[in-house]
Amino acid sequence: MKIAVVKLSGKTIDQFVTGSIGKDLINNLKLEYEGVVIIHGGGKLISEWSTKLGHEVSFYEGQRVTCKNTIDVVSSVQGGLLNSKITSYLYSFNIRAIGLNGIDGGAFIANQLDDKLGYVGRPVVKNQLTWIVELLKQGFVPVFSSLCSDQYGQIMNVNADLFAAALSISLSAEAVLFFSDVDRVMLNNKYQNLLTMDDIKEGISSGEINGGMIPKMHSCLELIDQGVSKIWIGNNFNEFTNISSNKKRGTWIVSTKRIAI
Repeated sequence: MKIAVVKLSGKTIDQFVTGSIGKDLINNLKLEYEGVVIIHGGGKLISEWSTKLGHEVSFYEGQRVTCKNTIDVVSSVQGGLLNSKITSYLYSFNIRAIGLNGIDGGAFIANQLDDKLGYVGRPVVKNQLTWIVELLKQGFVPVFSSLCSDQYGQIMNVNADLFAAALSISLSAEAVLFFSDVDRVMLNNKYQNLLTMDDIKEGISSGEINGGMIPKMHSCLELIDQGVSKIWIGNNFNEFTNISSNKKRGTWIVSTKRIAI
């Protein structure tokens, strides 16, 4: 089954649910792919709500430090408000969306990444994901927040880029599209249309790739290593009629520059 995965950063959700933008994206992808899965973050709104509630907002190596207070905000905002916002928007255009997270169906378990991050985990597939494929075959568009739980049932904050990589690999997705707040990835002081695995490793090592772009680039490396052939990062919703139309927009991630997109 040909599957495309769309990952929305928290900063792009409002754009996605504006007018017909998100609807057009999903319907155009459905012309090329038998199944489309959406995964979303929520960083922008989570930070805003945390600040309003008087909770400290801090990051370590591009990931949110998540204490007991913060995990409640993450769960409420990302798993509740934003997931419902995307799902209800799609249903307004008769797209059969279904809101989910990494806890549903016992699909994932999250292993704690680092004591410095608190309740933050790396997602590991726990059970068969055939039920997700069945939803796709029935015409549903699963909309996943990246919340997971650990082996003790503690809700864990999982970076949506890492979640997107784990889910895409498990579903043998052909294409993974990261919609971000940047038009393209910057490296060597200029925007790049094409990045190889070596480019990414060098950029992380030099510090030019930093902050929230680090887990995104690690996800891209994992996807390439697992054979996902089409990986794209950008923000041009309006011009995304199909994957081929975006050859000159955004940044494509490839194993080597000899690989044509």
